[in-house]
Amino acid sequence: MHGRLKVKTTEEQAEAKRLEREKKLRQYVAATTAIFEKRKMGQLDKEALELTNQILGVNPDFATLWNFRREIILRLEGEGSPEETQSLCRGELSFLETCLRVNPKSYGTWHHRCWVMGHVPHPDWARELELCAKFLESDERNFHCWDYRRFVVQRAQVPAADELRFTDHLITRNFSNYSSWHYRSRLLPQLHPDPRQPGRPTEAVLLKELELVQNAFFTDPNDQSAWFYHRWLLGRAEPEPTILCVYVSREDSSLAVAFSQPVVVTPGSCDLLLFADEAPLAVNWRTPDGRNRPGLMWLCDLPASALNDHWPQHTFRVQWAGGESQKECVLFKGRSDGWCRDSVTEEQVFRCELSVEKSTVLQSELESCKELQALEPENKWCLLTIILLMRALDPLVYERETLSYFDTLKAADPMRSAYLDDLRSRFLVENSILRMEYAEARVVDLSGRGLTVLCHLEQLPLITHLNLAGNRLRRLPPTLAMLRCLEVLELDGNQIETLEGLPPLPRLEELSARSNRIQRPSDLRPLASFPRLRLLALQGNPLGALPDAQSQLAALLPRVEITLA
Repeated sequence: MHGRLKVKTTEEQAEAKRLEREKKLRQYVAATTAIFEKRKMGQLDKEALELTNQILGVNPDFATLWNFRREIILRLEGEGSPEETQSLCRGELSFLETCLRVNPKSYGTWHHRCWVMGHVPHPDWARELELCAKFLESDERNFHCWDYRRFVVQRAQVPAADELRFTDHLITRNFSNYSSWHYRSRLLPQLHPDPRQPGRPTEAVLLKELELVQNAFFTDPNDQSAWFYHRWLLGRAEPEPTILCVYVSREDSSLAVAFSQPVVVTPGSCDLLLFADEAPLAVNWRTPDGRNRPGLMWLCDLPASALNDHWPQHTFRVQWAGGESQKECVLFKGRSDGWCRDSVTEEQVFRCELSVEKSTVLQSELESCKELQALEPENKWCLLTIILLMRALDPLVYERETLSYFDTLKAADPMRSAYLDDLRSRFLVENSILRMEYAEARVVDLSGRGLTVLCHLEQLPLITHLNLAGNRLRRLPPTLAMLRCLEVLELDGNQIETLEGLPPLPRLEELSARSNRIQRPSDLRPLASFPRLRLLALQGNPLGALPDAQSQLAALLPRVEITLA
């Protein structure tokens, strides 16, 4: 046995590790206690800096200690020369690299590095770019490093063209580099801005990018990075909010303004101005649901003087954001309401207008994706891209084929079937709006479409009759309150369980909700605040089986004729 190395047993190894951990913990606690004592005493010296080194070197996410280091550095900076400050900051940057090796995604470490680079007398930005490149080489999706690189690029005034070449290098090395694709989407609008679409690059650049991204997803069809970038290429910039419709009601003494995008009207601000017969009118704006959050419609009450029926007409002009968008409507004597609205029959309401060149490229993209889908029949990214391409080319012409691809996609990606149902519903509602024969249509039929959500109701503020029968709706959205003129609502054959949360509809007279899933009279409580409701059909609901349902409903809605059986 002499001369042979003794091997520790498992129990001895565990005990040795425990003792080592306890020793390190005692050192950690002692150093932390000493640090806080020094901070309490105001001792901002190099010894305190060294003590924080011991803790942050093993735990760089101790945010309080980074704050303490900044206090120490500021004190030492005020006491030393610029050369000493330069040396101090250089040492701090070196220490930060050590901390980043411990945790490359430490919020505190990257934030502190930004702070140090803002205080160093002679920053070496080229070295910082090299540091970023090194960390991104080991982890190309380190968003902390990407954020820091953008900070360095801004401070060093690195040309956007150089950064675009940097993304070329990373993407060529690995098509799965999602962060690089995202960075390209930020750089291209800077280098090649489209004057017609702020925030988007020119069409020529987009067409070139489509070729690049196609190479990526043909190389690895299952990687999502390139597919997401492809969706961005097919998108369009969000235009500024515009006024779609102005509606004034003499009966309600109210005025409603519908917008193309949700907006906020701050009380007392000049964001939304109202002029009655060219005289400014001070009013209080609110959303139909009363929440006053970003909304697509804003309402106000009109004073009696603005609706004087002795005048032959009243002109109401609404101005949004300093006159950039405005619209006016006329209320004639003897009329109960008046309105002015934009057309919804133009396809560009929901998609971009395509040039011949872009249409040709997108058609080619569609054919290529169909070829890829033939090879990869269950690739969800390919299937979704085919749907979006057909949507971009012509939503009405490709509607039937789009619905077929939705069925295939749901079978390939059952985990996201609810999302796909909602997306399909949105497209079907958009197509129905595009098919409207004229802008001021008052009757809309959306029955039997399999809809799971309702959207784009801001495009339909004037309708009086809405048929939603035979869909898959589970509840009605609060945005339904934008239908200020709605008189008849058909909901038969859906899956609606409750009307809770539904704001009152001021003109609704008839509501048919046969064959739904309404179980209790309390599920219909919001209807008590509908001032004109007179007919309510509820046949085929579980509610009808309750022995006292009729009497409870009669007490809840005394002025309404209710049919349960």
